[in-house]
Amino acid sequence: MANVGKHAIVVGAGMGGLLAARALADHFDEVTLLERDALPDLPDPRKGVPQGRHTHGLLARGREILEQSFPGFTEGMIARGAVPADLVNDGLWFNYGVYLHNAPSKMVALGVSRPTLEGFVRQRLVQLPNIRLRERCDVVEPVFDRPSGRVTGVRVQSKNGSDGRATIDADLVVDTSGRGSSSPTWLSAFGFAKPPEEQVTINLGYMTRFYRLKPEHMANGLHGRKFVIMGACSPDFRFGALLPQEGERWTVTLGGYGDDQVPEDDAGFLEFARSLQQPEIFNVIQNAEPLTPLTPYKFVSSLRRHYEKLTRFPEGYLVYGDALCSFDPAYGQGMTVACLESLALRECLANGMQGIARRFFQMASRFIEAPWQIVVGSDLQNPRVEGKRTAQVRFVNWYIGKFYRAAQRDATLAAKFLEVANLVQQPTALLTPANALKVWNVSRDIQHRDLGQGRQAA
Repeated sequence: MANVGKHAIVVGAGMGGLLAARALADHFDEVTLLERDALPDLPDPRKGVPQGRHTHGLLARGREILEQSFPGFTEGMIARGAVPADLVNDGLWFNYGVYLHNAPSKMVALGVSRPTLEGFVRQRLVQLPNIRLRERCDVVEPVFDRPSGRVTGVRVQSKNGSDGRATIDADLVVDTSGRGSSSPTWLSAFGFAKPPEEQVTINLGYMTRFYRLKPEHMANGLHGRKFVIMGACSPDFRFGALLPQEGERWTVTLGGYGDDQVPEDDAGFLEFARSLQQPEIFNVIQNAEPLTPLTPYKFVSSLRRHYEKLTRFPEGYLVYGDALCSFDPAYGQGMTVACLESLALRECLANGMQGIARRFFQMASRFIEAPWQIVVGSDLQNPRVEGKRTAQVRFVNWYIGKFYRAAQRDATLAAKFLEVANLVQQPTALLTPANALKVWNVSRDIQHRDLGQGRQAA
């Protein structure tokens, strides 16, 4: 691996920070993660990860990249209780009024909570000899050297009782502090333009609770499957997820948009589950043992910062993860996109530090584009979501609906849809002539069947 510097700093030790630090570790003598939280020894939720008590999705592509970055990752997670599942064969995927076809595939998912996942990755990371982790340490601002036009480190404030500030020098600073990143403000103070922003207001609200998992739940309530995903679809765009977790638990998240919010009381939560278009989640939880209180979460808008469009940017500084783009969390894209960005960072570092910000932002933008279009396009099907519904968006949503309905009868189409949803394939894979022909043929057969049933009924 090419060594490009002595010291790199990562601001934030969430999943984005851990992944960035892993990429940096192969190219710097030392990498320091600065985290404002006190990090728990046990896999418990923490303040700096407000979604830590909620259902998380590590998509198939994310698991693959983590396996590459930390060999033995999958086996290690299973040893900690994570539940492996075939994404196509082991789940009930309901959207557009139908279930996807189940069939064996090579896509493996893990049912695991965010604290356990993050704790395991952090443990593996700090075993590397050149990684340093400093907890309870606030980054006040980057240090900017105007003559050279570069960031040379950060000013920090310890939260361990010290009143003084200190400066830590670095060849590269990577901001992984999340959606609330101060980078736009810092850049403005240094005389740089703020990045253009793209925002889609969705007013999402959801509620999560953990339940005791019993074998009969899968056997009876889920017809032998391991998980349920109820997509947000017409007419009400309510959604739900039920996934197995370590510790013999279910995580159950129910959600809605706009003024259609999940009630915060037990009876209301159960009734919301009953109102979903299919009964599996309700059937499991109606008599299951709750293990946690109901926990709410609000998410106002998906936000993308287009750093790749800036013509000037300081050397020695990068922005990464949710600080670049934060998606509607109902789609579970965030952690896997951060994994993809780690690949971009590795490739950029392999080619040296010169102009790394321009190269990284351009490559990261390409990784972000597909999941952003998937999420935004899907959200714009919901009339409660604000945004421009272009002819392209309307056509893609129409075609995806046709594709999904065809995939209820075709295992190959079902696998292809989930490959795209799990960022294993680009969305263009759904539009190949072979797949489009399959969609047309299956749609025609379904239409003929429905017409035949209609004549019989008449």
